[in-house]
Amino acid sequence: MGPLADGDRALLGYAVKLTRDPSRARPGDLDRLRAHGFSDAAIHRLVHIVGFFNYYNRLASGLGVADEPEWAERRMPPWLLRR
Repeated sequence: MGPLADGDRALLGYAVKLTRDPSRARPGDLDRLRAHGFSDAAIHRLVHIVGFFNYYNRLASGLGVADEPEWAERRMPPWLLRR
């Protein structure tokens, strides 16, 4: 896999920010995404998807739902999780 495009990197960076510390989200983050060509509708979809997965993961963790065994094989590679 090749390097990520700058727009993709900005999109993923915002998704990480919303996941790790959503209180740090600022209007400038949205402006940055728009500058990379993302429409407000695309940003809206991103926020919904990130929010849904964060909600679902917290719900599953809070209820003690165990991961499926095959999920361990699909975990993100460590290089993708670096800041």
